Amino acid sequence: MDALEAIAKRYSCRQYGKQEVARELVEQVVDAGRTAATARNVQPWEFVITTDAGVRRRLADVCDYGKFIAQAPVCIVVFCEDGKYYLEDGCAATENMLIAATALGLGSCWVAGDKKAYAGLIGEMLGAPATHKLVSLVALGYPLTESEATPKRQLSEVAHWESYGG
Repeated sequence: MDALEAIAKRYSCRQYGKQEVARELVEQVVDAGRTAATARNVQPWEFVITTDAGVRRRLADVCDYGKFIAQAPVCIVVFCEDGKYYLEDGCAATENMLIAATALGLGSCWVAGDKKAYAGLIGEMLGAPATHKLVSLVALGYPLTESEATPKRQLSEVAHWESYGG
């Protein structure tokens, strides 16, 4: 699947089958995050990958809108060293991973981390240094059912040439 097709087909998957995801596929997804755009080439990201059911259950329990993490066979937790552009860099890495997952036939869903009340707790649970901020959690696995991307606004509605009104 080419990049534009993966971008168009990507959707937030919240129901996963029990099938394990091969380590090589998980590493391909994380590698896509590792190669994301980064301000000043700082590359502040660190990725904690968990397949342990107990850990995923605890993560799901503390997340406001990530209860499905418990059923996903993999959760990739994105931390970034605190700095001027940690959030932008971590979000770029997260989006790359979502697109890579789609290209590899996997489902994924981004769960917010930055500025959430549970961010510090998740950092402690996973042993992240205090200098690092939680950016996101990415549930990953094979979709339980086939789904389609949510309809998006048309390009003509959101693209403004030369000025906002143009």
